[in-house]
Amino acid sequence: MSANTTDIAIIGGGIAGLALALGLHQRGISSRVYEVAPEVKELGVGITILPHAMRELTAIGLQEQVVAAGVVNTQSAFFNRFGQLIYKEPRGRYAGYPYPEVGIHRGRLHTVLFNAAVERLGRDAVQTNRRCVGHEQDADGVTLSFQETTSGANLPPVRAGIAIACDGVNSVIRKQFYPNEDVAFEGINTWRGVARGKPILDGHTYLRIGSIKTGKIVIYPIIDNVDGQGNQLINWTTEAPLMGRPKNDWNKLGKLEDFLPIYENFRFDWLDVPELLRNSEVLLEYPMVDRDPVARWTFGRVTLMGDAAHAMYQRGSNGSAQALIDARVLSDLLQSTGDPLAALVAYEQKRLPVTAKIVHTNRTTPPDFINIKVEELVGDKPFDNLDRYISQDELKALSDNYKRIAGFGQQDMA
Repeated sequence: MSANTTDIAIIGGGIAGLALALGLHQRGISSRVYEVAPEVKELGVGITILPHAMRELTAIGLQEQVVAAGVVNTQSAFFNRFGQLIYKEPRGRYAGYPYPEVGIHRGRLHTVLFNAAVERLGRDAVQTNRRCVGHEQDADGVTLSFQETTSGANLPPVRAGIAIACDGVNSVIRKQFYPNEDVAFEGINTWRGVARGKPILDGHTYLRIGSIKTGKIVIYPIIDNVDGQGNQLINWTTEAPLMGRPKNDWNKLGKLEDFLPIYENFRFDWLDVPELLRNSEVLLEYPMVDRDPVARWTFGRVTLMGDAAHAMYQRGSNGSAQALIDARVLSDLLQSTGDPLAALVAYEQKRLPVTAKIVHTNRTTPPDFINIKVEELVGDKPFDNLDRYISQDELKALSDNYKRIAGFGQQDMA
């Protein structure tokens, strides 16, 4: 079989891969994307586009489409498991950022990126139904091996000058460099889903209720007026420690009975959480996993990007943001250096330390650390006066510290 050729091969057509292709095209650099899915469908659940992620989407001309496809957040609010407000703050443009914060269906975001890539690069530059099964390098380039996803048939190899692995947390390319590595799992499972319902509070609030120690749930809207009757499509994510239970599978259909008992008492005058969960149209189960940071992403003509490089706990809505930043940084370096191999090394040097710190922060002091701290101080019971235990200024400092580490503090967005 003769090999197909391209200057830059992007393995994976998710958020990272498509954003990279669009960023390179914007800079006059050609690439080709190879995506494992046979076709792009609007699957999955919700995702939050934080201001620094929206900055990157704006730079590739997609802010308007993303805002139209989702729901703009006006505020973030933290509640204990008794429904008491702990802390709230404005978000996005309402907090003075130059960019909005948006909740959106992940499938809709993927579709926006995919359609833009096909329109700008051409359909031939975005190849679907292509499963990468390995690579080899020599002094002149990279040879990538592919199979057709639907049939398993071997396809002609792809020859490229450089290859960027954007193939996710279970990256085939990363596995070649780190064959004995496994994902890090510490007994926390998550269940995620979407349900139709009346707007909660102002219909534009990102909610965190409870803590990981006693059961946590994150709730936010992702589609407005989904049925023409004023209801929203509402995304929810639960997170609970289940020590001794084996790690659950990816994208496995979840069972309500496995986690609903944790939330049966989450009934407040402003929200009935069990009812929301029972009304779910999609219910998936995921392991809460990440990967330990490694010393290298770049190996000659190949580098890692997004979850393939720095998979992090699904907390703080920051995985997609970091993937988008990866794409912009590498696009800039490939344009400015004129030396692809040097660009890959410089990209690693710039992005690896930053993302390693975020991986560790998501494990130890994520945004919902506010809930954990209050639960510890108050003793997991309703409070009469929270200021007796911790001030709003101290809670704000906890929130601002995560933003600073994650790269979307106010000072980072100027």
